[in-house]
Amino acid sequence: MPRMRMNQAIAQAIADEMRSDPTVVVFGEDVAEAGGPFKTTDGLLIEFGPNRVRDTPISEMGFLGAAVGAAATGLRPVVEIMFIEFLGVALDQLVTQGSKFRYLSAGKVTVPMTIRASVGAGLGFAAQHSQTLESWMLASPGLKVASASGAENAYGLLRSAIQDEDPVVFLEPRRLYAVRGDVKVGSNAAIPLGQARIVRSGEDVTIVAFGSTVRVAVDAAEQAEFSAEIIDLQTLVPWDRQAVLESVARTKRLVIVEENPYSFGWGTEIATKVASELFGDLEAPVLRVTTPDVPVPFGKALEERFLPSTSYLLAQTRYLLETGTLPRPWWEGGPT
Repeated sequence: MPRMRMNQAIAQAIADEMRSDPTVVVFGEDVAEAGGPFKTTDGLLIEFGPNRVRDTPISEMGFLGAAVGAAATGLRPVVEIMFIEFLGVALDQLVTQGSKFRYLSAGKVTVPMTIRASVGAGLGFAAQHSQTLESWMLASPGLKVASASGAENAYGLLRSAIQDEDPVVFLEPRRLYAVRGDVKVGSNAAIPLGQARIVRSGEDVTIVAFGSTVRVAVDAAEQAEFSAEIIDLQTLVPWDRQAVLESVARTKRLVIVEENPYSFGWGTEIATKVASELFGDLEAPVLRVTTPDVPVPFGKALEERFLPSTSYLLAQTRYLLETGTLPRPWWEGGPT
């Protein structure tokens, strides 16, 4: 099993799909000559040529619209959005056009398109280039949303995304691009979308994470005196309800850790489902560990405070287990 950085695993997944399927093409800013701003398409131009790996103008609306048309007429575009915020100028192409073609055509037209984007804080890119913005996509039927949590699953999830018949938004936490992991590769390594991964078994509490927060959760579990089961959702739309409900039914407690503002983050959907389905079994309220409702700060110390850390997750979870009540978040004087 090869060991590689997450950006290498992503490039490998795209290359392997391009080798197995001649309809897979790559669009984006600096994806060809430069190999991608984060080297996630490194080497593709040399192997597959400019007809299949295309640098585009700085016009997300233009090249995402081109990808929707290409997907509807027989290709499988893999489109790179350099920072997830840049998707905003082309959101109509995704949520109004690409995601609705199958429905509007009664199933006659599919849009097998993958939109890749770097996301998240932690590298000092400040308020306009450090968000995750899953909420932009979650309430748009017709889309699927997945995220890598490291090199280990970036390869398999991306291969499934490219093979899918519907548009998939694939989020890549940029602070993990350089982190190495063992990667299973090959045609049998695809990870089904909608399937969560039990990263670590435990008995006292279930911790659900997604993307960059999976590593935070694992580090916390390794340091904890309690036994925590860690679930990496891997896919947010659709999310694996069965895996989460079965785990919480055993542990009786749920903590959700997300790199999202507290208000309207994706964890509210999971908290609501668990609380309604398992209300009589829970021994404590559902706890969400999030960022505050403020823009991502630029200063290093402020950015570190802003993000859910291992120590903060531990302190919040300990309070929940010890008292059976919800702790306040740190910005309201809660345990840190």
